[in-house]
Amino acid sequence: MTQAAIVPVLDLSTCDKEPIRTPGSIQPHGFLLTLAPNLAVLQASANLGDWTGTAAAGIIGHPLADVIGAAAAQRIASELAADLGPRPYYVGTITTANGKHFDVLAHKWDGVVIAEFEAVDRAEAADFRHLYPLIGDFLLKVNDASSIESLASLACQHIRSVTGFGRVLAYQFDVDGHGHVMAEARDERYHSYMGQHFPASDIPVQARELYKLSRIRLIQDATYTPAPLVPALNPVTGRPNDLSFAALRSVSPVHLQYMRNMNTLASMSVSLIVKGKLWGLISCHNEGSIPVAFEKRTACEQLGQILALCIESREDAADLQFRLEVRRTMVSMLAGLTQGSDFIENLVNVFPDLLRFARASGAAIMVDDRVLTYGDTPDEDDIRALVDWLTLHDHGDVFHTDKLSAQYPPAARNMRNASGLLAMPISRIHKHYLLWFRPEWVHTIEWAGNPHAKAPAPGAPTQLSPRTSFDAWRETIHGTSQPWHQGEIEMALEFRTALLGIALERAEQMAELAEELGRANKELEAFSYSVSHDLRAPLRHIVGFADLLLESAGSEDAQQRQRFLKNIKEAARLAGKLVDDLLSFSQMGRASLRPTTVDMNDLVASCLDKLALEARGRNIEWDIGTLPEVWADPAFLHLALFNLLSNAVKFTGQRDPAVIRVFAEDHPHETVFHVADNGAGFNMEYVHKLFGVFQRLHRMEDFQGTGIGLANVRRIVERHNGRVWANSVQGEGATFSFALPKQDSHH
Repeated sequence: MTQAAIVPVLDLSTCDKEPIRTPGSIQPHGFLLTLAPNLAVLQASANLGDWTGTAAAGIIGHPLADVIGAAAAQRIASELAADLGPRPYYVGTITTANGKHFDVLAHKWDGVVIAEFEAVDRAEAADFRHLYPLIGDFLLKVNDASSIESLASLACQHIRSVTGFGRVLAYQFDVDGHGHVMAEARDERYHSYMGQHFPASDIPVQARELYKLSRIRLIQDATYTPAPLVPALNPVTGRPNDLSFAALRSVSPVHLQYMRNMNTLASMSVSLIVKGKLWGLISCHNEGSIPVAFEKRTACEQLGQILALCIESREDAADLQFRLEVRRTMVSMLAGLTQGSDFIENLVNVFPDLLRFARASGAAIMVDDRVLTYGDTPDEDDIRALVDWLTLHDHGDVFHTDKLSAQYPPAARNMRNASGLLAMPISRIHKHYLLWFRPEWVHTIEWAGNPHAKAPAPGAPTQLSPRTSFDAWRETIHGTSQPWHQGEIEMALEFRTALLGIALERAEQMAELAEELGRANKELEAFSYSVSHDLRAPLRHIVGFADLLLESAGSEDAQQRQRFLKNIKEAARLAGKLVDDLLSFSQMGRASLRPTTVDMNDLVASCLDKLALEARGRNIEWDIGTLPEVWADPAFLHLALFNLLSNAVKFTGQRDPAVIRVFAEDHPHETVFHVADNGAGFNMEYVHKLFGVFQRLHRMEDFQGTGIGLANVRRIVERHNGRVWANSVQGEGATFSFALPKQDSHH
């Protein structure tokens, strides 16, 4: 049969939808039977006659002995009736009545026993003895291999020596799914793919899923003609058989064509699964067809599992080392920040550390209208425009990208020194930002064939597709920086929390000089008590778990380490939230008001938008009256209103439906607003405590919160010369009210 005669015409657009788990046929270097619990034959592959002389169609419903002979059937019957799992299990080696030898693999899946008979040359059982020296030798050398690449190279050499493949590659998938060849072992007649990239589209999504399930796959001869199952449907499910775990499963015609284009007639792949994800593959190629017996495949599969474990521990160790370095820089930076009295001046003094901390080439600080820069940064106007864009698109506590121009097109003109950006706000009320810039990292990727030229030219025969060219093709990548490491992003958040803490300390020092000295002092007492009280718990947690972590440093219990780190992170987050809330409270007293005409209907609507997440999955009836305009600072008023509405959402947590009303009353000199809910309410005896800092009328366990919200509300309203009060019937609901003077009455 000529090669041309069996090339199917392929439609590549359906690549991702191919039913690769249910191909309906097998590779013909063996035969397959599906069996009932009593070992009667339910289905047989159409090539049964080629191997046993018995036609597939005539054997359906017969006992297994009629196919392979009584002696062979008796030898493996007890194993086949045993409790098999979904992974192919070696049952034994048999000789059929016509004198042929087969390794028998079996697994239970899709409601049937799937028995596979792979032709072998020997009559004796598979010998797993050479598995041990192979694995033993690999383990001995593991400790000498300094890098993941050298480990992978070692694995490639071992697999090649066991199987005899002409070329064995190991490649790792990057975040976009492209494979990068990081190690290979090959016969010198074979072309090298070392250092090249294979585009993600070479491996469709469902094939990646299957690589995770089934760790090894062999294609003995890419020119094979598939042998279909007879009958085609699984009699138990009424659907095509799921052959996900079958060793003989037939593969996609697109993949076979891909192999032939690569001048590969036999291939085998071993999946590298790290932390439950497909990290990479070991891929074996041979120019001629090649059988690989089950025991050799088992050895390769185990080698792959050991390599994956080594990769995991090396990556974890490198990650830990990296985070320690970043933390060391952060600690020295924070020490420098507490020296002088001018906070901004201090930041400028630690600029060199700031750059080192984020492995950046430029940094900028924007404080109100001042822009301070260090290193190689865009010019001042571009930085201002960038900060405007960041404030407009609220990115939470930290924003990072390694391709800024893709999200913010004006950045295209600063590609040279600002292709990457890490930015964070260091105040909730003012436009204070800290920015790090990374330069463009122009790099060349060498692809195994042009990844963009998968579609054939018009008029070209379709069967030339799946990529026909594996000649190296170079692509130069512009506009991206080196990616940000997860550790850098997390440390930046921690740094932000520490900065806010320092700023808070400064704010308190300045509060003593403010005109509201009396009140400030009283608040400071509450502050210092509550800060020390409320911050002590999370900080104790952090110290305690850090000690445990240090004690367990030598142990191998990764889960326990993860738990300790998670607890530390959680406690740091809580401490950070407290510091954030305190800071915004202390800034309230000093930030100058910028009053204007405010439409309260719009203000309430935008608060409800922000509350959508907290209210999700709850049955809340919002009853919003028609609200008048007022003369006030929109940013501050928004903060006050949001606090009241989010409290209403929080304290109606037990109600179904929760009813929250917002309505207004018009008086000659003032406008009164009410936010009423049917929630938990409070005891009116304590109403005088309600608007103080850190006064909680509920246990912290019952309702999350830092106890600063209502103090903020009072402070904002009083700065507008207004007043605040509350009424409640405990257990039935509460109404929070505030009055704002009309514009003419405070001129």
